[in-house]
Amino acid sequence: MLALAVALACGIAMPELDEALGTRLPESVSSLLFGGGADAAREVLSAIAGSLITVTSLTFSLTLITLQLASSQYSPRLLRTFAADRVVQHTLALFLATFVYALTVLRTIRSNDESDDFVPQLSVTLAYLLTVLSVAALVLFLGHLVRQIRVETLLDQVRGDTIATAERVFRRRADVGAHPAMPTAESADMIESRSSGFLVEIDEDALLATATHHDIVLWVDRRVGSPLIAGVPAARCRSRSGDPLDEQTLGAVREQVSRALRTGAERTSAQDPEYGLRQLVDVVVRALSPGINDPTTAVHGLHSCTVALSHLLDYELGPQVLTDDQHRARVVVTRPTFGDLLELVCFQPRLYGADDPAVLQALMSSLRDLAWRATTPDQRATLAQQAERLRQHHGENETMDAERMDALHREVLSALERSPGPPEAGS
Repeated sequence: MLALAVALACGIAMPELDEALGTRLPESVSSLLFGGGADAAREVLSAIAGSLITVTSLTFSLTLITLQLASSQYSPRLLRTFAADRVVQHTLALFLATFVYALTVLRTIRSNDESDDFVPQLSVTLAYLLTVLSVAALVLFLGHLVRQIRVETLLDQVRGDTIATAERVFRRRADVGAHPAMPTAESADMIESRSSGFLVEIDEDALLATATHHDIVLWVDRRVGSPLIAGVPAARCRSRSGDPLDEQTLGAVREQVSRALRTGAERTSAQDPEYGLRQLVDVVVRALSPGINDPTTAVHGLHSCTVALSHLLDYELGPQVLTDDQHRARVVVTRPTFGDLLELVCFQPRLYGADDPAVLQALMSSLRDLAWRATTPDQRATLAQQAERLRQHHGENETMDAERMDALHREVLSALERSPGPPEAGS
């Protein structure tokens, strides 16, 4: 809409500028401008407007086909990624702006027997330049579309978004000091959700301010990305002293907490690192479906999951305790543990890829690679547990050489024994 408004404003202002300048432009500049008469200017602008609306329709059609292909081949949850593509948005904006500008300038051209012809030379020349730019944008757009539809590009983009979300949500393990004591939620009052949908964002600053102001402790029991139902408890609270809260205070706390827990119709990656992994796993599962049967894409998807999980090993995962200025625990925000994220990545590929040796081998290889990066006892225990589950699952299906699977399992255990880093609590 902004591009259309700018184009409309330029279409009105440029002819005014043409009329104001008249013949005062230097000859060196005038020779570069449009030199035709009124009829020629009309034909040029009409051709520009007609061709641009046709190209815009073609671009819309190609974009919709791409969205349909992404939804059917990869995952419907990836449509937001394609729809948010800046190149597509800017290309469509340029086409529509050129169309609107050409039509707006076209109405200012005058030619009759009673007055002199008015041909806005600057305006027509600008329309010509915008058209040339639009042609170049169309060529670049087609190349960009081909790159975007490739599964490697898609996986790389989702993996990058997942890592960026983790950097916003979690704290690096090296930056975390002493862990505050985890408060207990005995005799806590329930706080129900005020709306239904997915929990898309938690305003931690607002929760901390509420808890400090009322001298209470808050627990957010739902992770970002969890579905909420209106009237179902999503959080708890109690006074720091353990005394019951009066109705007025409890009502104010419930209202403020409800505003801090924001819901939406669909999940987003703003504060939800699980959502990115969910998208990657969706690509893996869809590739394993009988209708597509593309194990190579599934293996590539598992590699992207492994890269993201390897990055997350450096962060403090699990419940996060927010403290006030006196370092007293005020808010406990539920976050996924490394075990939760690893189970998300392994469960469905292990289930749906049971008949594909390449997928089972890729899964065990991913666990081996993660084992080399594990630094805490909990991470090592979780990886060993997943490796054992995968080995047992293979034993039930016998789709892959047992010796090869046992060798990979031994590599996982060997990597866990030699993985770097001192033992630390938490995961």
